[in-house]
Amino acid sequence: MKRDYSFDHLEPMAIIVNPLSASGKWERRKKARRLIEKTFKGKIHLASGGKEATINLVKKIAPGLKTLVAVGGDGTIADVLEGLKRAGCLKQILFGIIPFGSGNAFRKTFGIPKNILKAIELLQYGHHRLIDLISFEDKIAGFISVGATAWVTEEKLKISLPGFWGHVWAGRKILSLKPKFWQLILVEVLDSQGKILPSLELEAPVLDIVIAKTNYFGYSWRISPFADPEDGWLDITLFEMSGYRYILSLPSIYFGWKQKKLHHFKARRLTITGEKFPIQYNGEFLGWRKNITFEILPHALKIICPQTNK
Repeated sequence: MKRDYSFDHLEPMAIIVNPLSASGKWERRKKARRLIEKTFKGKIHLASGGKEATINLVKKIAPGLKTLVAVGGDGTIADVLEGLKRAGCLKQILFGIIPFGSGNAFRKTFGIPKNILKAIELLQYGHHRLIDLISFEDKIAGFISVGATAWVTEEKLKISLPGFWGHVWAGRKILSLKPKFWQLILVEVLDSQGKILPSLELEAPVLDIVIAKTNYFGYSWRISPFADPEDGWLDITLFEMSGYRYILSLPSIYFGWKQKKLHHFKARRLTITGEKFPIQYNGEFLGWRKNITFEILPHALKIICPQTNK
């Protein structure tokens, strides 16, 4: 069945494809690739030179665009958004997603179909939603973890096993980890009665901290069930437990049930200080720090997604 698409209302537009996403899915899924190539003929830019090459490509072409579409997974999305930020036009660009990664957690929060054909159709008819992001150092993100899960992301980079099973194999090492005491300073904190406190300081024995605007981690983990992409707050969850207890709780953590019993905060800014800790954002390993600050970036991105009931 022939399908005709009209994207005139999105022009000028460009499609950024990461051919290395999900271990080369762009080359392996020939039917889906041909569909994208046929639909967006003349608009496709291959980002095949790695992270910095992708960021620089987006930075170069973004100022002349109305719409930019990322074809890939969470890593590709992170690189494209960073390119938009460096170009100084993050809020001006209409952002779309065609999922072609392995985890695809970012798209799941906004109900963007995993099916390629449906994702393309959504670009034509979808709703435009203005969402918040997280700002830290010179980067932006929808999801960040500090601690054990970031360490697993680093460990996965050291092995040859790709995708989900690579994370499972690396994740087994969490069993031996113990929580460490970190200092947290939260600025403009929303309490349970809806009042805003100027600040809150605490020290906690933490295995992992999740700072989020989106709800999901890779492979549909509902890691941040209370996160709202439009509420203007950082969503912060503390996993104060041993690695052994974390592994035992994985089914409950996966569905977001355990998080309802953990310490949880809403704040405009969070500073973490402590013994050297690992960080990952949007599924990518960032490195190790002893001090880092995260801030809310309100109304930062206009994304194409299904209509919500909000």
